[in-house]
Amino acid sequence: QVQLVESGGGLVQAGGSLRLSCAASGRTFTRYALYWFRQASGKEREFVAGINSSGDRTYYADSVKGRFTISRDNTKSAVSLQMNSLKPEDTAVYYCAARLYGGGYYVSVAGVGSWGQGTQVTVSA
Repeated sequence: QVQLVESGGGLVQAGGSLRLSCAASGRTFTRYALYWFRQASGKEREFVAGINSSGDRTYYADSVKGRFTISRDNTKSAVSLQMNSLKPEDTAVYYCAARLYGGGYYVSVAGVGSWGQGTQVTVSA
């Protein structure tokens, strides 16, 4: 299993930007598709974005398409989520996740093998 640690959350005004980062440990990082999920208070955890193992395919939830960008650096065993034009409804705890031999496209919470501890993102109106 790969271990994941997120960073970069915080408080931002609507329309602003944040960049989340996730550092992974483990020698098999390139075998994993990587994802970002989020969970707002009182709601279920939901898929936000995914990227395949080589980094040449990305997938997004409709709610963030055109505003968020997922990327990975396999030389540094890291994945990032650039979030632009943030809205109050983006407020949530954001989780980095990994799936062994995954394709990066939508995956359910149950389909994820490894999770980070989460980082809070709060967008004020």
